[in-house]
Amino acid sequence: MEARPTPEILLEPGALDAALRADVRAGLTATPKTLPPKWFYDDRGSALFDEITRLEEYYPTRRERAILVERAPEIATLTGARTLVELGAGSGEKTRILLDALPLDTYVPVDVSGEFLADAATKIAADYPGLTVRPVVADLEEHLAEVSGGPAELVVFLGGTIGNMVPEERAAFLATVRSLVGDDGAFLLGADLVKDPERLVRAYDDARGVTAEFNRNVLSVINARLGADFNPKEFEHVAVWDPVEEWIEMRLRARSAQTVRIPALDLTVEFAEGEETRTEISAKFRPERIKEELTVAGFGIRALWTDPDGDFSLTLAVPTSV
Repeated sequence: MEARPTPEILLEPGALDAALRADVRAGLTATPKTLPPKWFYDDRGSALFDEITRLEEYYPTRRERAILVERAPEIATLTGARTLVELGAGSGEKTRILLDALPLDTYVPVDVSGEFLADAATKIAADYPGLTVRPVVADLEEHLAEVSGGPAELVVFLGGTIGNMVPEERAAFLATVRSLVGDDGAFLLGADLVKDPERLVRAYDDARGVTAEFNRNVLSVINARLGADFNPKEFEHVAVWDPVEEWIEMRLRARSAQTVRIPALDLTVEFAEGEETRTEISAKFRPERIKEELTVAGFGIRALWTDPDGDFSLTLAVPTSV
């Protein structure tokens, strides 16, 4: 039997429950109401998102994978990385393209879900027997600065997840990543690009309604973990393009006036008919904006690659001298 890598735990016991309680209380008592997208993901939410990545309308996963397949040898040449730190690692499926191409000694997957992370790390350790796998259970919002990698490390953040952050959050995140890579490391960032708004909306409002179910799953998570009595079917999935911010917003719109009780918070929340709760932003980027934000954080750009259609981007950045 293959050895199961023992995760390093940066997440304190009960920290996720406390964060959920704080986020739900703050978000559902705000005007307008909001909920963070991190709470989409229980087992069902993860399965739904996996299904989303295979939908015809949802291009980002396919495009990013294609760029990785084409550019992984070049990434290996440009970085010479011996340690790979993956933020928000998930299953590590796309990461295997890098694991195959780079002369790595160590792989450090970082994710908030300890059991899921341990399972994925065990599979990778079994498939790459010469690789040291060191999983780290951490919340990137809280523990990023505490993640330790190794010499000549490459930090990767794939999937376009950077787009779920508002500009101020991105700036803080990128500055912390700059500290994490040190002076001899590199950073590989996946980011979705601005394109036809109708196509973008379709990617977040598919014909089969899978994304709608994924969006409503945040209410099921609150029901299960906080004892709330949301009826998810009474909330309509909405995806809209904001041309000023250049991001997609996902929202849940109350189909009727509702009163929702959340016993764990001793909280009652009123929803007016038609009232919308924002559950996610997904910012889309122009190459010049990616370069500008990385430059402000202290990076220089070694390469910026896109797929042939210009749908998605991978940017390889290295620290600039202080």
